[in-house]
Amino acid sequence: MRTRMVTTYAVAALAVAATACSAGPQGPVPAADAFAAAFADRDLVAAAGLTSSPEKATAALTSTWQALQAEKLEIRTGDARVSGDTATVDYTYAWTLPKGRQWTYTGELQMGRSGGRWLVRWTSADIHPKLGDTQTLELRTAPAPRARVNESAGSDVLVPGKVSRVRFDPADAPDPTRVAGTLAAALSRIDPVAYTPQSILDAARRSDGPYTVILLDEYEAETIGGELIGLPGITLTQEWDMVPTDRKFAPDLLTQVRKTVIAEVDGKAGWSVVTRNAHGADLDVLHEVSAQPAPSFALSIDRFVQNSAQHAVDLRTEQTMMVVLRPSTGAILAVAQNKAADRDGPVATSGQYPPGSIFKTVTASAAMAAGIVTPDTVLPCPSRTTIGERTIPNYNLFSVGDVPMATAYERSCNTTFARLASRLDGTALTAAAARLGIGQDYKVAGLPTMSGSVPPAEELVQRAEDGIGQGRVVVSPFGMAVMAATVAHGSAPVPYLIAGRPTEVTGDRPAIDQTVVHGLRSMMRMVVTGGTAERIRDQGEVYGKTGEAEVDGGSHSWFVGYRGDMAFATLLVKGGSSDNAVAVTRDMFAALPPGY
Repeated sequence: MRTRMVTTYAVAALAVAATACSAGPQGPVPAADAFAAAFADRDLVAAAGLTSSPEKATAALTSTWQALQAEKLEIRTGDARVSGDTATVDYTYAWTLPKGRQWTYTGELQMGRSGGRWLVRWTSADIHPKLGDTQTLELRTAPAPRARVNESAGSDVLVPGKVSRVRFDPADAPDPTRVAGTLAAALSRIDPVAYTPQSILDAARRSDGPYTVILLDEYEAETIGGELIGLPGITLTQEWDMVPTDRKFAPDLLTQVRKTVIAEVDGKAGWSVVTRNAHGADLDVLHEVSAQPAPSFALSIDRFVQNSAQHAVDLRTEQTMMVVLRPSTGAILAVAQNKAADRDGPVATSGQYPPGSIFKTVTASAAMAAGIVTPDTVLPCPSRTTIGERTIPNYNLFSVGDVPMATAYERSCNTTFARLASRLDGTALTAAAARLGIGQDYKVAGLPTMSGSVPPAEELVQRAEDGIGQGRVVVSPFGMAVMAATVAHGSAPVPYLIAGRPTEVTGDRPAIDQTVVHGLRSMMRMVVTGGTAERIRDQGEVYGKTGEAEVDGGSHSWFVGYRGDMAFATLLVKGGSSDNAVAVTRDMFAALPPGY
């Protein structure tokens, strides 16, 4: 088979030949090559001039390039069959269409000789073998369905949709206070407590330019959009976005997830080339490439755990947050914050707070690893103790005398654990924290995280203060949930949020001695059965540690622990007594369905 690639060079050469000899190219093959070269070079008048019907050919060739939105055409001519004054020449057309789409097909050019000159006998089949003379081509695209985001049971939590962005610019409103009031009244039908006239006005005045008050989904826009149109300083613009199926489900968490997946939700669009008749009706599909949807994103979040945790934190007015992990796999089951906490961003996973007495878990772990104590080792728990120049008291100056370390842990004796920490070397707490999963950098896809910081403490007083969580040590609820999960599982799990997106962990994660693990478990169970977390003992076999961290203006309320394959950390910022964190955690467990 004879095959030639026709190039723009051939057009120029043949044009010279045509000028030199008015009879045009001699033979059907040179004539077919000349037509192909001009068509490929988009010199459509020249190509049409090499046909038997230049006017019709010009219109059809021009329409084809435009309808296909073609970027390039390569043509190869092949075998020729001659019979007197007629001939056929095989062709292969290879179109490059928008976005790298390729369309290749074969056909035959019908050639004829008239007056000694070979021409392309014009029919629409010279463009495509299935194209009729009164038909045209059209390129169509079929957008791929965008990916969705599901929780662990498979139900959607984020879906592609249209949103209406509501912006407020007080500078464009003669009476901004009145506009803010009208806006708040309308938005109260969506969220009765989140929007007040003053909060809207204050946020808008702090904003650099028009302030985005809310993104309304399609139903919400239909419900209240009409009330907002025409308000001075208010603009509504429609755009596509990933839209929550439930505005109350993990709002801050889904905001973080959306930022991660938004650039990856578009699949690969499908496309086709169709023929249409003179009346615009579709006749045939000449080529079709199916759309390739992007796969959905599966979150580790458990809907029941998330809803129960969210309900529990929403009952509080203080900044309240909770993180729940599955110790056996590292799956993040819930990240819940109330609206007071949401104002500071994703603090449940990245906020840094002094841990108070929950850090005694690390101190006990370090002391047991050093061989200084076991849970049964008898230690003094006086009302106060002096270390260096620092006097450390127990809460309300309680004292229980000489007791096993397990009892001192159960009663949360500051004096006992400050004295224990003072006996350790300067890096012991740092190393113990690392064994419990604290201090490493976790790059969790879809979620900003900081587990905490436990710097070495060579100075005696600093080490003692760190030992009771009141020194330079800071942690997040996320980090404390990892700690609790490590005790439950026996080794530090790797937390993850989006299935198939492994978490990168930077920093040493040394193994924890199983004797230490068993000791921590026994002491954490005592805290619930007869210690500072008795409030939650009716919620099954719960293991935990309470903590109250003193800060300027109050104290943080902590409770961390696990039940079965569910580890948790609960924090109320300046929430006072640790019993408040126990109560929030109990509310979460009580709201779970049977079987959890």
